[in-house]
Amino acid sequence: MASANLSHSKGPHMNTAIPEPSYDYQVVRQFVLTTLVWGIVGMGMGVFIAAQLVWPELNLDLPWTSFGRLRPLHTNLVIFAFGGSALFATSYYTVQRTCQARLFGGPLVPFTFWGWQALALILLVTLPQGLTTTKEYAEVEFAGAVWMGIVWVAYAVVFFGTVMKRKTRHIYVGNWFFGAFILVTAMLHIVNHMAIPVSWFKSYSMYSGATDAMVQWWYGHNAVGFFLTTGFLGMMYYFIPKQANRPVYSYRLSIVHFWALITLYIWAGPHHLHYTALPDWAQSLGMVMSIILLAPSWGGMINGMMTLSGAWHKLREDPVLRFLVVSLAFYGMSTFEGPMMAIKTVNALSHYTDWTIGHVHAGALGWVAMITIGSLYHLIPRLWGREGMHSVGLINAHFWLATIGTVLYIASMWVNGITQGLMWRAVNEDGTLTYSFVEALEASHAGFAVRLLGGAFFLTGMLLMAWNTWRTVRVGDARTTETVPQAVAHG
Repeated sequence: MASANLSHSKGPHMNTAIPEPSYDYQVVRQFVLTTLVWGIVGMGMGVFIAAQLVWPELNLDLPWTSFGRLRPLHTNLVIFAFGGSALFATSYYTVQRTCQARLFGGPLVPFTFWGWQALALILLVTLPQGLTTTKEYAEVEFAGAVWMGIVWVAYAVVFFGTVMKRKTRHIYVGNWFFGAFILVTAMLHIVNHMAIPVSWFKSYSMYSGATDAMVQWWYGHNAVGFFLTTGFLGMMYYFIPKQANRPVYSYRLSIVHFWALITLYIWAGPHHLHYTALPDWAQSLGMVMSIILLAPSWGGMINGMMTLSGAWHKLREDPVLRFLVVSLAFYGMSTFEGPMMAIKTVNALSHYTDWTIGHVHAGALGWVAMITIGSLYHLIPRLWGREGMHSVGLINAHFWLATIGTVLYIASMWVNGITQGLMWRAVNEDGTLTYSFVEALEASHAGFAVRLLGGAFFLTGMLLMAWNTWRTVRVGDARTTETVPQAVAHG
């Protein structure tokens, strides 16, 4: 009961009101639109490389259109250009409204927008040329990595400066998650990109051997843990209560969830290096921390789900809320699957197979993309002065395309992954391999086709969203700085 009382006093719309707050929405609007653009470009690239695995001739016998060049471009555009733009948009919107203060930083605010788009263009130009560090999720070479660091520091100044000038005594929990994601991402990026440059786009890592691998997967797993989880949980803690018009179920649980998550996540990286040259104690530590991590992950998922207590009926008529809630279901599923796959005996079967790809996309499509889509559908009408989106029917269609597409994608990869793992491990009585790698690849072909279909469904939904947004924005009343009555600002 105490938890419920506390939660009602600390919802995102329950802060102490001040008269007519003035917010800077121009940069939020810009990031919202680029989120959609990069989402379509990045996911379109994903569908194309999925098609290359079905029809290899689509590699076109050109180095810059080969799967090996385009796959890192797909991951970087989806994570940094699409996901990053979404995080900028929602954190800038949330921090203003929960702190009741205009964004701090003056010219730094537009700099973060144009600087981040410049980073996306650097990725778009350099990766197809093979200019890459070869490190997963950290492929951007030296000049691009330095530029990303500069923009990120500017982002931190804007965000934390806004928190410092807040008009409210309380710092809403969503801002704790956004703040942790900003700080830890900066640390991960700087440490993992420590390198000796030999040109603008060629450098050599300062680490070597198993140390380099350990630093990389300390970065790689926490890029997922902080960039793609903690930041989006900040999004969840604002937009689900707002869309459902309910306070956070347990504010106390949200704080426990926060501290447990950021304490444990940072140690889980070694589970990517099972059965490698990494010391066995480090592998085991990563496995144990990954299993313990299930508790805070599900704590956040349950807190978000239970926020709908007394409001479940709204799911029947509100497709935006369905996006937000189903994203939590996928978050819960992928954060159960991750610790399970970190167990060494399970990992012996799953590692290097398509099961890992399915797990990643359960989080990327089901959690990251769907929480983003729901949040943007909440934001867009408010940013352009509309009562709602142009077409609720198109949102419904988008929801089913995204949900079915995600299920097709991850189910096909699960089947492929288990098939591959079992075929690779099968041995004859004399100890020779039962199946060749090519035979395992041939057995995966049907799964590749289903994965392509699922990705095409998801991309089609994004195109519907772009059309719906264009029709909404076209007749909207866009305002750079919006002064709103306090009932609207905090209602």
